[in-house]
Amino acid sequence: MSGEPDALAVVNQLKDLAADPLNRRAIVEDKGCLSGLILFFDHPNPQVVYSALLAVRYLAECRANREKMKDELGMMLSLQNVMQKGTSPGETKLLASEIYEILQNSSSTEAEQAEAAASCRRKAQFFLGSTNKRAKTVVLQIDGLDDSARRSLCEEALLKIKGVISFTFQMAVKRCVVRIRSDLKAEALGTAIASTKVMKAHQVVKGEDGSEVGKSNEQNAHNKQTSTPLQVTI
Repeated sequence: MSGEPDALAVVNQLKDLAADPLNRRAIVEDKGCLSGLILFFDHPNPQVVYSALLAVRYLAECRANREKMKDELGMMLSLQNVMQKGTSPGETKLLASEIYEILQNSSSTEAEQAEAAASCRRKAQFFLGSTNKRAKTVVLQIDGLDDSARRSLCEEALLKIKGVISFTFQMAVKRCVVRIRSDLKAEALGTAIASTKVMKAHQVVKGEDGSEVGKSNEQNAHNKQTSTPLQVTI
């Protein structure tokens, strides 16, 4: 049972990323993301299956993705299995069927692929090398992350930092999970967010007893948002 919450958290993060049109081409190009979503189709938790399908449905909205998704090992067969599985909820079967039809009838032209690639290029770099073992993950608690406008400001600030690999927002709890290169200091993230003038961030770290502790800026040497790098497994 301990694996289910982790699986749901992972698939929800991928779903949130796929919801942004600028991320869709990059996610499909990233080795491991699409195949990982397919594996979730057979998960015993119905919520995990539905979230994985929803993520794939978002990805299929990018026309340039469809041929590659259709050809991905196990994609079409796994969708059929969900559709035919007697224990699958009705809405899950409908979503799987919709995706199957979209991919089955896909017809991507080179022009469509070029257009999609151009629109996704800006963020694609943040997924390349996302499986790099030298990367580390920093969890930020962001005060002021209240709506999509603030989220956009945050994205723009993080996109300017060389060494950021990827980031995922958890709007419900005002957090951002950021994967960065091992040589990038975590305080750079807080400084960038502070530059928005409407938000500030502190790093969420784990105490010795495993409980979460917010690392305050006053505990660091810099007078702007600073933090201590921390490896976190997602």
